[in-house]
Amino acid sequence: MSRFGKGIVLGLALPWFAAAAEIDFNLEIRPILSNKCFHCHGFDGKERKAKLRLDTFEGATRELGGYAAIVPGKPEQSELMKRVEHHDPEERMPPEESGRTLQPAEIAKLRQWISEGAAYRKHWAWVAPTPRPVPSGHEKNPIDGFVLQRLKAAGLKPSPPAIREALIRRVTLDLTGLPPTPKEADAFVADSRPDDQAFEAVVDRLLASPRFGEHMAYRWLDAARYADSDGYESDPIRTMWPWRDWVIAAFNDNMPYDQFITEQLAGDLLPNASMRQRIASGYNRNNRLNNEGGILAEEWLIENVADRAETVATTFMGLTWGCARCHDHKYDPISQRDYYQLFSYFYNCEESGIGAGASAAGGMLAVPPLKNLEEYESLGAELQAIPKKFDAWMDKLVDANWANLPAGLKKKDREKWSAADKALARRHFPAKEKLDVYLSKRSAAIKKRRAALLKAGAKIMVMKELPKPRQAHVLHRGAFDKPGEKVDTGVPGWIHPATAELPKNRIGLAAWLTDPKHPLTARVAVNGFWERYFGTGLVKTMEDFGSQGEAPSHPELLDYLALAFIDSGWDVKRFQKQIVMSATYRQSAATNEQLVGRDPDNRLLARGPRFRLPAQVIRDQALAASGLLVDTIGGRPVKPYQPPGLWKEVIKGGPTYKADVGDRLYRRSLYTLWRRAVKPPLMVMFDANERDTCKVGQRRTNTPMQALSLLNSTTFVEAARHLGERMITQGGADPGDRISHGVKLLFGRPATAVELDLLGQELSYFKKVYADDPKAAAALLAIGGSKPNPKLQPPELAAYTLVARVLLNLDETVTKE
Repeated sequence: MSRFGKGIVLGLALPWFAAAAEIDFNLEIRPILSNKCFHCHGFDGKERKAKLRLDTFEGATRELGGYAAIVPGKPEQSELMKRVEHHDPEERMPPEESGRTLQPAEIAKLRQWISEGAAYRKHWAWVAPTPRPVPSGHEKNPIDGFVLQRLKAAGLKPSPPAIREALIRRVTLDLTGLPPTPKEADAFVADSRPDDQAFEAVVDRLLASPRFGEHMAYRWLDAARYADSDGYESDPIRTMWPWRDWVIAAFNDNMPYDQFITEQLAGDLLPNASMRQRIASGYNRNNRLNNEGGILAEEWLIENVADRAETVATTFMGLTWGCARCHDHKYDPISQRDYYQLFSYFYNCEESGIGAGASAAGGMLAVPPLKNLEEYESLGAELQAIPKKFDAWMDKLVDANWANLPAGLKKKDREKWSAADKALARRHFPAKEKLDVYLSKRSAAIKKRRAALLKAGAKIMVMKELPKPRQAHVLHRGAFDKPGEKVDTGVPGWIHPATAELPKNRIGLAAWLTDPKHPLTARVAVNGFWERYFGTGLVKTMEDFGSQGEAPSHPELLDYLALAFIDSGWDVKRFQKQIVMSATYRQSAATNEQLVGRDPDNRLLARGPRFRLPAQVIRDQALAASGLLVDTIGGRPVKPYQPPGLWKEVIKGGPTYKADVGDRLYRRSLYTLWRRAVKPPLMVMFDANERDTCKVGQRRTNTPMQALSLLNSTTFVEAARHLGERMITQGGADPGDRISHGVKLLFGRPATAVELDLLGQELSYFKKVYADDPKAAAALLAIGGSKPNPKLQPPELAAYTLVARVLLNLDETVTKE
């Protein structure tokens, strides 16, 4: 067992504990106890064996039956040591049937720890971040100071800076999810300013791009389990895309992260909540809905609410909250009561539990497209003001024509005139005074325009509180029909106590989460951002900051980043800029045997990030480089190419998938219709998260099917043809220049001599093949919904298509480095 907990490379010393032999409880002992002992002797009191508790000092040192598991300073008198070293398998702990065993090195650590006094420490994640001194000389970007400090302790050095061609591709992919254009790459390479200034200009441009918000939104949709269907048996289509567009806008507008949390958790409860804030609360309604026949509404209401509570805990606190639904958590101090107190915040939503299609799920809100939201609300305000305008106009006309009014009206109090009275008065006004006609027409026009905007929008699910709150209970073994003690809303005080003035609703929950003293929220946020750029979080187990999770590789850096994020006003764009401007991020990704041997996963950050691109970026990059990408933001989901018959084969009722035509085929992957029963196959092929439930982080696999998809799927073959067209029409007359242009469109750099030689041979060969077989050329060029350029000779275009096909399949194409 490594002294750093799970997953940390042996022999790499951390600087935050002494190099002497003194044992660090959190890093060296807690992982042993958590992995081998807490399951039977931990937090879950109902399942605790032999009444022995090892997760607290008091429990471990308490005398039971004449002995204590731990006698501080005296391992030979500690029953724990006797049992873990016992020669008899029947007496040895952990028991053989548990499948857990202690290694000699772990037993030695336990002995040493008890000898040193058996000091327990609070788990690092439950302790609020504390200010860390920035290593001297690195005040400009402390990231580099903390990383360098860690490298020095391990006897390693950072890598040299990446060349500009590699760096602009890396940062453009990271901040926008798209490759740089040749013009952008050339401008950066030619910029004569110092590296820092030239690169900062690139970063600022990318952060200001609307593509930034789209790219950031994709991963948030994973965590929020966004989809365009309900899930389960018949998987009916739902409309939640206005919420997706809200997320894009929030990132592009650089909404402070604490506000981002608050509006999604409780936008509907904010004072005078705007339609935009109510849309934000749709975050809580992205859960699956079951509409199968014969289901019990009470049961599925519980499932919906449980999903919300667990999503919030995972997304904002990095906790495996679901483990406490049926019993107290085995490894962390999350009690079952804690679980249902958080559950209670989301139990009062207007919904029945039966999802007869999202349109009947309760809490519905008709909204226009987000781009028209301000117009819609402005028209609404004008419509509301029309009666006041009419009344003011009436008063003026009455005063001006008082002498001509019937005596009966004059005798009445004007404030008490009825609608017949007002109509009678109007007959005595001059004919030219017809403001009521104008206002009536304007009112009709406003209503017509607002109706058109709503038709272009959608009905979405948002949060809406019930007039009378539901009473939550602790559910025995998590079963909907076995309620136990009553519980009300509440937060786990062992993480962070709630102040008395916080309201007992979702606004109070959001305020608790965004309290600057909360130990988890900012840490989890910055860890998630970090993982986007380096492939692994400072805490590798992004979903688990608890005892079973991995300790941070750079604890001082994690705390520094969390506090800096809070101090900046939760400024999301500023945080991204700080990461990419660091020398750590800008290192070359090249490696060598020493680095691979010492740090194969690059946890110490002695080199730049290098890993396979996410699914959506692989597809979007091909569309962008080929010139096919349509950059319209937001709107209804689109249906790109998909193998025929998938929907019919899987979904009840056998619906037919009909791909879109025209521009809708070439929208960013963010907008692809996401049906839960049959996820977009190309996305899933490249490890996209499936979104049935909350998922943070990104898995990466390498399979032959991925290569075959890049070679043969309609998306990539069509993209290759258009990339070939660009090579011919934009690259000049020389074949080598054309090939180099294709390389630059994908990688932001010119082709190497080796590439020119190999691809030139490929080009010559296929020119001859297709000249001899024009039918094969025509068949290749017919793939996809777009037509080939009629000005180009088919054999030549087909040959360049295959060269482009090779480019789209290179390791460099699907890898960020």
